Amino acid sequence: MRPPRLATATLVRSGELFGIAEGTTRVALSRMVAAGELEADGDGYRLAGHLRARQDRQDASRAGATRRWDGTWRTEVVTARARPAASRAELRAAAGRLRLAELREGVWMRPANLAPGEPADEAAVAGQCRSFASRPSDDPATLAADLWDLDGWAARAQALRRRLAELQPDLDRHAGESLAPAFVASAAVLRHMQADPLLPRDLLPPGWPGAELRADYERYDAAFTAVWRDWYRARR
Repeated sequence: MRPPRLATATLVRSGELFGIAEGTTRVALSRMVAAGELEADGDGYRLAGHLRARQDRQDASRAGATRRWDGTWRTEVVTARARPAASRAELRAAAGRLRLAELREGVWMRPANLAPGEPADEAAVAGQCRSFASRPSDDPATLAADLWDLDGWAARAQALRRRLAELQPDLDRHAGESLAPAFVASAAVLRHMQADPLLPRDLLPPGWPGAELRADYERYDAAFTAVWRDWYRARR
């Protein structure tokens, strides 16, 4: 949703899709404000904190934008000899959000074909690692296949495409009863797109379904949004 804001009445009614009572929804909203996940905004709420950052990552994953690749790899090497568990967990989470893969303990890398990530994640990595631009002697496609489960990602993407295709006809005919399962499928696709390593085309296995999944989802999401708006207007 852009901008990342909804009226309270809209949020409450949306909870009805999943059988959530109005009181329960309002309590959840209050707790999310207390946790820094939402901010009160007039007659509604807007995303804040890590939920706002997650939406930004989702938007970037949907776009799937990459840069021209010159064959170099971004390589991050941990410099500290001893790190507390919290620091290791922080680095692992930030590196994952930057789509870096772990070659071995303390060595993270990926093809240098992406724009810089969120400043907080870049700072977390820079605070524990020394950065290099490397050119591994291994075949780059083989190295990519070792770093990421590309076959697993592709298989899951195809399964999600089939699920979207199953739900699309109901959305196209504006069936309000399809909204709840369609929402669940939408969330699954968004999570999966965030796991896409966004590799250069030359490093992807044949038949990589990334572009097809994104195209399917754009059509699906447009239909879902139209049905949701109709459903909400009918209950105002």
